[in-house]
Amino acid sequence: MNERIKPRELHGKRLFGYSLGGFGFFLTRILISVFAFQYYVYTINLDSILASIGVAINAVVNAVSIIIFGVLSDKKKPGKHGKRRPFLVYGLPIWFLTAVLIWFPPWKCPENDPFFWPTALYFWGILFINVLSGSSIISAHISMLPEQSQTYRNREKVATWRAGSMIIASVLALMLPLMVESILDDPENVKWWQPSGKVLLFYMPIIGISFATFGLFALIFTYFSIDESFHKISTLITKKSSVKETFQRMTIPAKDKKYRKFLKVAYFNSMAARILGVLIIPFLTYTLKFRGTDYLLYVLVSLGGKFFWFFIWKKILKKQSLIKTYSWCLFIAIIVAPFELFLLVEILSYEFKIVLFVVTIGTVLGTMYSLNLFTIPLASALIYEAASKDKNENIDENVSNLSGSYFGLHSFTLAIGQAVSTFMVGVILTGPNSANPLIITITLSSMCVCYIISLLFLRNIKLEQEFS
Repeated sequence: MNERIKPRELHGKRLFGYSLGGFGFFLTRILISVFAFQYYVYTINLDSILASIGVAINAVVNAVSIIIFGVLSDKKKPGKHGKRRPFLVYGLPIWFLTAVLIWFPPWKCPENDPFFWPTALYFWGILFINVLSGSSIISAHISMLPEQSQTYRNREKVATWRAGSMIIASVLALMLPLMVESILDDPENVKWWQPSGKVLLFYMPIIGISFATFGLFALIFTYFSIDESFHKISTLITKKSSVKETFQRMTIPAKDKKYRKFLKVAYFNSMAARILGVLIIPFLTYTLKFRGTDYLLYVLVSLGGKFFWFFIWKKILKKQSLIKTYSWCLFIAIIVAPFELFLLVEILSYEFKIVLFVVTIGTVLGTMYSLNLFTIPLASALIYEAASKDKNENIDENVSNLSGSYFGLHSFTLAIGQAVSTFMVGVILTGPNSANPLIITITLSSMCVCYIISLLFLRNIKLEQEFS
């Protein structure tokens, strides 16, 4: 019999505390995921293939470790400090340290040797440790959501906070580095031995330290804000899992047909997002020829586009079903993404190209960051559908046992998508291609293909109870 009397929800301080931790974590993660690749390829002089191999391998490591930590938190016996809360701090010191050290490579690639192995191995090693320690943090943060927020309306509220905080984090993570780009005398020549490169060597570590410090204290605040006392009065019986049992539990969401479709949607969305994240700075520099304060235009486009479409989709979501609104969001991105190719047409005026850039990139960014409005409620709904089919009538127990595995596999899928797209872009950009505007722009426009495939899978998901 279900012992739950009143569904748990996140409000006030607890909602703010939960959201702040995610904001601080992703602020640092976005900075590293977007600018570490740029920093090592364009400034440290590491070849893009070696850089992309490191990022791709560690994306796979992240994919595996995050699902393992998700299942381990599912099966952990609640203690004095809760069930999932301890995972927020287990790897926090190491995560913070590596988030700082990544900006301080002790060896820089010689001018004529972009395949300098000491630099590559340092980048791979630091990134590996950062990803592994970060996986324990974000896995617990995501997995605790269905337990903390048990109603669709409250999950929708949490999703709104998450989407808004992700937008702000993405803007801040881009704004400060782009402000540095805007003061460079020659943004196309930023190797570590060149004057503009030396400016980046000075400012990027300062930004990295600042973001990592904020993330550290934000996650500590989350730890003290989250209440897991309900585990103390729960009748749930938790047993420790062996390594074999842990991997077996990972197959549970993989056997869920609806959830597999959801994972395919997430995979291709992740590929599109990563393509944009890796290519946006080269696109601004080599295709649009941005100089000086031009880079700040992207900050305004990013901020305006993300919040404009965020509020548009949020308003539509109140009137339309979850799947239908999600589908329209992807469809709009499919329509506008190919128009980036027109920016290669030389006869078009600079002013027209800027307008086209604002519309296309602003819309794609708005779509990308609005997806959080749909992902959390949809994933949670699918988890509750799976939990309701279990022979055990205690929904709380079922959700508690499944959420880590389900969200872990979701994170696994996102990471694999990022790994594949990063390696693909890295291979494409090797050598002189890294500064070729035609190759950069065509690759950027390939986001359209990813969104088309994503939409096809999304339209095949039918919820037992459609929300609007």
